[in-house]
Amino acid sequence: MSRRGRLRVLGLGPGPADWRTPEADAALARASDVLGYAAYLDRLTLAPKQRRHPSDNREEAARARHALELAAAGADVALVSGGDPGIFAMAAALIEAAEAGDPAWRALDIEVLPGVSAMQAAAARLGAPLGHDFCAISLSDNLKPWAVVARRLACAAEGDFVLALHNPASKARPERIHDTFTLLRSLKDGATPVAFARAIGRADEKITLTDLRDADPGVADMATLVIIGSSETRWVARGAARPWMLTPRGYGARR
Repeated sequence: MSRRGRLRVLGLGPGPADWRTPEADAALARASDVLGYAAYLDRLTLAPKQRRHPSDNREEAARARHALELAAAGADVALVSGGDPGIFAMAAALIEAAEAGDPAWRALDIEVLPGVSAMQAAAARLGAPLGHDFCAISLSDNLKPWAVVARRLACAAEGDFVLALHNPASKARPERIHDTFTLLRSLKDGATPVAFARAIGRADEKITLTDLRDADPGVADMATLVIIGSSETRWVARGAARPWMLTPRGYGARR
């Protein structure tokens, strides 16, 4: 350990090692201690001397405090997230913990290193669904009331944003994705393009293309990123290949 520790909060991307940044890989390689959700740590090949600190998915606050304690004691710490650590992930948990905890934690050598988000990976697979203004909304109501989520969905629909929906369903809250589609069907055209992008970049990747009227919300789980288009979003046919999902850069542009 160094005399003065450091802490890097980094994103592993959606899955494949090829989608991790060189900066993240360098931070992982030099870390003495690596903390994260157990399933994320299982993706990594670490040296025998590196200490793993796996934890459950819902233990973000405790994980962040542990990372800060280790760095304060002189460790070189990597705190990992899936996707990008700044999007519904560990960067906020870490900074909240530093704000509420030992004032000395704020003086530590801490950096947030960006990663490829599930939203970016899904968009790349689909073509260009995020080519114009969009909203990223988490459907999880673990840390906020569902009424707030519903209001934001309604406002985004009224504003005609493309919607990128994170955390759409889990065993503890299987109905929220159904509630979302019921709400949006009352506010948006039924022909609006919809894509369910599950486990992008992994062996069990699956993409389902449909529209708002016919979509089955039950296909979504926590590994799924759901993209719901704006009034401008359309499919671009490609013969036998899967069509592109396009939201053109110009609003109101003629086809």
